[in-house]
Amino acid sequence: MTAAIDIFLILHFIGLAAIIGSWMTVLKEPRVIPGMLHGAILQVVSGLALVGLNEANDATLNHTKVAVKLVIAVVILVLAVVGLRQQKATASSESGVAVATNTATLAQAIGILAVANVIIAVVW
Repeated sequence: MTAAIDIFLILHFIGLAAIIGSWMTVLKEPRVIPGMLHGAILQVVSGLALVGLNEANDATLNHTKVAVKLVIAVVILVLAVVGLRQQKATASSESGVAVATNTATLAQAIGILAVANVIIAVVW
């Protein structure tokens, strides 16, 4: 059981790195990119797996903290999906500049929420 928990924890960190790394990559011209979505999916799935495995292992969990982190992770996931869909819709039009401005706020929100989730994980 410990090996499974460790594997999912590593996957959870990789998802976090994908979100924050993708955000850092596009800081000069903010936009939502697929790495944010892939990282968010990995974060939600591995986080849920970690909670389930730790519950099965009779570990003591702070359910309030888990709930707050899950809500933030799902919001990040939704923002990434919405941002990528907006880009696809705008990409079919002729103005490429609108793509960057449409999803810039979403990209910044994704990055800030990911950092907030890290702070909650460490400090709380």
